[in-house]
Amino acid sequence: MSGPHELPLFPLGTVLLPGGPLALRVFEPRYVDMVARCLRGENRFGVVAIREGAEVGAATPYEVGTSAEIVDWQEEGGLLMIVAHGRDAFRVSQTRRQDDGLYVGTVEWLEPLPPVELPSVYAPLAVLLRQLVDSLPLYRALPLKFDDAVWVGSRLIELLPLPLPRKQALLEVQEAVARLEQLAAVLRSSQVTS
Repeated sequence: MSGPHELPLFPLGTVLLPGGPLALRVFEPRYVDMVARCLRGENRFGVVAIREGAEVGAATPYEVGTSAEIVDWQEEGGLLMIVAHGRDAFRVSQTRRQDDGLYVGTVEWLEPLPPVELPSVYAPLAVLLRQLVDSLPLYRALPLKFDDAVWVGSRLIELLPLPLPRKQALLEVQEAVARLEQLAAVLRSSQVTS
């Protein structure tokens, strides 16, 4: 995928990285319609973390996000329950808000991070991740790659209780070992909140 691309945007209070799972309860009409259009078309929407605002109503998102592909959905009592997987990171160059309130972004795709063998110094991060993943069905369903620095770093960014701006900053780091070093530094300084 190269060149600018239009993508419906779903501003959320979370960060999704390529390869990661996302479970959503969708109830706002603009997003129910977006999911229906995605399922009939390219089956991709963009997940962007909210810089200001809220998930319901108006929001100012960050510029870097990840496309999501819907892999499962069901309707429950008027709610649409979807599971999506993160696919490709992008940078939003322009955003517009449609009449129904849906945000649409013109995005440029970022180069995917190639797999990198996990340096042995970061083995404790893989051990921590394995403990976290063991209790999470959404993650256990993924191909587990505890020897890949990109995968380990991405999943820890998603799962650790870090402040949203820090998660967003880590998403934007385009080098796998640098991400791990920043995560290790956060854990060493006990900045992870429970």
